[in-house]
Amino acid sequence: MKVWITKYALTDGIIEADAEPCGLDVISASWDNGERCNNFKGEEWWRSKKIAIEVAEEMRQKKIESLKKQIKKLEGMRFE
Repeated sequence: MKVWITKYALTDGIIEADAEPCGLDVISASWDNGERCNNFKGEEWWRSKKIAIEVAEEMRQKKIESLKKQIKKLEGMRFE
């Protein structure tokens, strides 16, 4: 079956892969001409590209907010 993996969305983007079920909500997927293979849990992969994009966008927004908080904290630091 064709799946879209979001586990690495913020570093490598959404990965389109061929996968086989390996248990309850776990898949074994391969991509890059079969060179890479891994097991992914239910919240790391999706059967729909549209849902994968929505999840990746949510991940991106959360990361941006986290980075903004880090920047604000760093800007407020003073060394005397």
